[in-house]
Amino acid sequence: MTSSAVAIPAAIPSPGWSGFTIGPLTIHAYALCILLGIVAALWLTNRRWKARSGPEGAVWDIAIWAIPFGIVGGRLYHVLSSPDAYFGPGFDGTGDLGLIPQIWRGGLGIWGAVALGLVGCWIGCRRAGLKLSAFMDVAAPGVLLAQAIGRWGNWFNQELFGAPTTLPWGLRIDPDNPNFPAGMPAETLFHPTFLYECLWNLAGVALLLALDKRFRFRRGMLFWLYVAVYTLGRVWIEMLRIDDAEMVSLFGVTARLNVWTSLVLFVASLVMFVLLARHKRTAADESLYLDNRTPAAASAGGADDGGARPEAAAGGEAVNNSEISRKNPVAAVPTGNEHANLAGTSTEADKASGSGGDQREHARHKDAKKK
Repeated sequence: MTSSAVAIPAAIPSPGWSGFTIGPLTIHAYALCILLGIVAALWLTNRRWKARSGPEGAVWDIAIWAIPFGIVGGRLYHVLSSPDAYFGPGFDGTGDLGLIPQIWRGGLGIWGAVALGLVGCWIGCRRAGLKLSAFMDVAAPGVLLAQAIGRWGNWFNQELFGAPTTLPWGLRIDPDNPNFPAGMPAETLFHPTFLYECLWNLAGVALLLALDKRFRFRRGMLFWLYVAVYTLGRVWIEMLRIDDAEMVSLFGVTARLNVWTSLVLFVASLVMFVLLARHKRTAADESLYLDNRTPAAASAGGADDGGARPEAAAGGEAVNNSEISRKNPVAAVPTGNEHANLAGTSTEADKASGSGGDQREHARHKDAKKK
């Protein structure tokens, strides 16, 4: 009687390839991961945009501004936060400035990408007549999904791994790879921080989608919740990494710059979320459009015609303010007492009596007859 056993690898192997060539063009696996992440983010964002009844094509119009801005911002943040390779230790001029545009080697800082990416989104939203805060809420889960996929580029580049470990899911790095730490045995395994962050981000995507389905966050609240979720995981993941990074000492504690950045952003995002949640939900929060813009004018990138402004009623249907204003010049959309829950994400408009308006109309008729 014969028996066979399936060998289970005791470590995550290093990748067998990092790209391929087409004639003189080299396609790097790192770039493919970034592109795949962008595609996934656009897919999810577009689905959520349609669910909000957003104008067709607006996601792509905004993306053509946000994506290049985000890539440039991500690269600039990486260069400034890890300057030795580009400017030399202590900015002594011994670095290689020619490495700065070579993003296929790795090195895109997420906070630079988010910061300049938001600038690109703002430009795209202004041109389309849309609220930046509304687009931020729609796009937040997609951005986190892109980060989860893009992290696999670090595996293909064999970079940004963690400290040595004996865990069965330790990561193998080729001993002849330039990123392999000097002086360590060739069989050393390392924490697969790329995998930790990928799994954390995927869990974050599921959490954001579930919470948004339950509370229907508006005014940028879901975006700030995304920042809080991501930075909470980034703190402990960043502390595992051993690659070269700018070190900063605060309050007697020395840590990587990205650790401090994540901590500051985590606190800031929680503060922003709480402040936004304290405001009562209004009908205007449901609108995707800038104030005084009609859907037609927004999609055409034109100015306001002084007429309707799209607002969402309690049932989710748009309200034509110009039509209502002709019938009742006092008010088009209720803006008085509204009750909101703790998260500031639901409203119940108070019922207003119309008897006062009827009495005024009756008085005007009597005056006309006397005259």
